Amino acid sequence: MKLRQRLLSVLPARCSVAVACVAIFGCATGPEQPESQRYALAEQSLKKARSSAAPAERRIALYLQAAADSEPLPGPGSEATRPERTYDAAATELTVLLRTADGGRWWDHSESVAAGGAVYHLRFAAGVHDEVWAPDYFTSFVPAARVKKSALRKVNLRDGVGGELVGVRHPEPRDPFMGPRGIVTSPVTAVLDFHGQNAILSLEDPRVESTVKVQGAVRPLAADFSAPLIYYRRGNELWEGIMGALNVSAYMSKTGLFFAQPYDPDRVPVIFVHGLISTPQMWFRVANQLNADPVVRARYQYWVFGYPTGNPMAYSALRFREELAKLEQIYPEHRPIILIGHSLGGLLSQMQVTTVTQADWIRVVGEPAVKLLNGLPPDSPIHRALIFSANPHVNRVVFICTPHRGSNMAVGGIGGLAMRLIALPSSLISQIDNEVRSQISALSGGGKRLPNVVYSLSPKNPALLVLDKARIEAPYHSIIGDRGKGNSPNSTDGVVPYWSSHLDGAQSELIVPGPHGSCELPQTIAELDRILLLNLKTMNP
Repeated sequence: MKLRQRLLSVLPARCSVAVACVAIFGCATGPEQPESQRYALAEQSLKKARSSAAPAERRIALYLQAAADSEPLPGPGSEATRPERTYDAAATELTVLLRTADGGRWWDHSESVAAGGAVYHLRFAAGVHDEVWAPDYFTSFVPAARVKKSALRKVNLRDGVGGELVGVRHPEPRDPFMGPRGIVTSPVTAVLDFHGQNAILSLEDPRVESTVKVQGAVRPLAADFSAPLIYYRRGNELWEGIMGALNVSAYMSKTGLFFAQPYDPDRVPVIFVHGLISTPQMWFRVANQLNADPVVRARYQYWVFGYPTGNPMAYSALRFREELAKLEQIYPEHRPIILIGHSLGGLLSQMQVTTVTQADWIRVVGEPAVKLLNGLPPDSPIHRALIFSANPHVNRVVFICTPHRGSNMAVGGIGGLAMRLIALPSSLISQIDNEVRSQISALSGGGKRLPNVVYSLSPKNPALLVLDKARIEAPYHSIIGDRGKGNSPNSTDGVVPYWSSHLDGAQSELIVPGPHGSCELPQTIAELDRILLLNLKTMNP
């Protein structure tokens, strides 16, 4: 760990401060007040600081005074006392005010402000990425308490000292791999440390640090690990999932690899891939539960791959491969990746760790494959979607309720209806000439229509038949749902039968008592946690 920048020596209070105190307020520092009286004054200062009618400079001074009068006493305690709650609130609200007031004029500057007979000298701690955030990294801050977390089964909090915040980075131009909203978030804990009337504001990274030194004593560092993840949730997840499947054209721009946390080359990337009629938002609840493990929280970073699920499986897998290739160009130093895919997302993940050649297609499909592939330029999207190599940077894969051999629901009445409702985007269709289109239709048996995702999940889909014969070139694990009688191999999760989800070569297979959407079951979370810890043991330091 790098040395904490905020522990740099602080300039002693100058004589001019005392002179200014007398000149401005007509008094010098008096006898020390009783603690109860000081804490009551701190609460009064906090109340006054919250008045939006007061000038920003006065509010800043009042927040500092509230924090100074309620600064946590030395000791190991972790449960917040009444004065510590005042201190935490002052640190939280002061940080938000400094970042927003007067167009950011007060942010990351050394300032002197006066309140209640004292002149406070405020400085910002210089940031280092692995302990203290640089002041200029985040664009804005949101108090963690204001983020609604009702959708979560459990909120991951840590009692301690400091103001709990969601740090929001929203740069222009955007950083690589930012989602449709152009933001990335992280937990931040604001800490004010006073040396006399000199105050240092530091933006601690509670994922890295569990303690902080305040008033010369080491104290537990407060944290809200759930708020930054749930902050991403917007709109109706079910509706977005349905529209992403049916109205593909409108969602093409949302295809991509997106970071849910600031990029860190020292953390292991976990890429979550959602399934049909779903969105990346489903994974934030899973990530929140995994964050309950402090080792996982400290060693992993969460990313998601989002895509409109109505597109053909092979095309979505191609887009995923292209995003991973872009990752290698921009961040070649990243740690080996773990893929976690649910349902259709498991198939897209499988297609990142297998190699499929023209010979594989000919061996399984025969002459129709020869006719199609021989007529395609190697750089055409169809050729690249059907012929590909395993990604050597993927270190492990977890399949959750994945239909490796398809699902009969795709060829039933509901599947047939869905196949007719899904319209492929014109941008994709325009890349395919009529002759190739007819060859693809003949290969898939889909009639005159190009096959969409529903046909992709049919047990008769040639792509699934070819993929089933290809070797998975990374360690992999299976989590399989069983909502029936527990009678595997005759069981099903309601959508995918066991015979389709099971893989002989899996390093582990866990059957969980749940339906197709079993990602958030306690048994699933416990198994994912076990696999992530196992992965750490097998990695190079």
